[in-house]
Order: sequence, then C-alpha cells, then structure tokens
Amino acid sequence: MTNCFFRHFCGPSRPLTMTIYDSVGCDVITMHKALKWNCCWSNCCLQKVIEAPPGETIGYVYQYYHPFLPMFKIKNENKEDVMKLKGPCVVSSCLRDLNFNLLSLDEELVIGKISNQWARFTKELFTNADKFEIQFPFDLDVKIKALLLGASFLIFCEKCHG
Repeated sequence: MTNCFFRHFCGPSRPLTMTIYDSVGCDVITMHKALKWNCCWSNCCLQKVIEAPPGETIGYVYQYYHPFLPMFKIKNENKEDVMKLKGPCVVSSCLRDLNFNLLSLDEELVIGKISNQWARFTKELFTNADKFEIQFPFDLDVKIKALLLGASFLIFCEKCHG
C-alpha cells in the first residue's frame, strides 16, 4: 500500500507495506519496506520489518552494500544477527537461475536457499511472471520462516524492478 506520489516519483524504491492473509481472511504477516536511498556509502541499502501477527515485530531483513554480491542479514526481534543471505555475482546472474544461499553467521554452513528460476528469454521479455522457491529445514523456527518469506519479496522486488 503506497500513495500515488511515491509510486510515480520513487518507483520500486518507494516504501511498501504488504499484508499476507490466511485462508479465512485474517492478516497473519505484515511486511514494511522503508524508502530506499540508492547510495553506495550507505551501510544499509534496504531493510524490511516483519510482523507476525501484525503489530508484533518478529525480525528484520537488512541489505548490506557490496559492489558485486547481494548480501543480506536476517535479524531477530532484538536486531541480533540470526543468518545471512548471499546472492550470486551481479555480473554472472543474467540468463540463469538466481540462487541466494541461506548461510550460518560464519558462512560455513548452507542452511537453505531462495531462488528465482529463469524461464525462457521470450517469457522473461514479454511477461511479468516469475517463479520463486524457498528451501529451508523443516524444523526451522516458524518466525525465521516468516522472515525468509519477507526476504524473498525484498530481494526479488529489488531484482525485478530496481
């Protein structure tokens, strides 16, 4: 939900609030993305706050500047680092699947991944449809799963429109 001014003048950099509803229409997750400032000297390019249930913050997703690799940190409600997301090199990411590895904080263990699967050239050129996949361990905390869902929207909205 954004207003006309932000949609027109800020495009994909605009602030955004997205609500996810369950099968009976109750809101279960709310995601807030702040206005993005495109500057390389900023320590945090993008951030998203995740609430579940709405009104109760369960964590944050922060993007950190790197000249070639998209890098994100998943943080809990106390803003403590929980996991990292590391994307593919920007230069090598054309015409193929984009995989963001979900890593332990020391980056030694791959826990899962968030992917955007490449369709075909004509589909990518003439449609605005994408296929996404999130993989994580079955026993992962439900709050972390909600944070990863928020991270996927943050990553791929930025990839597709930024």
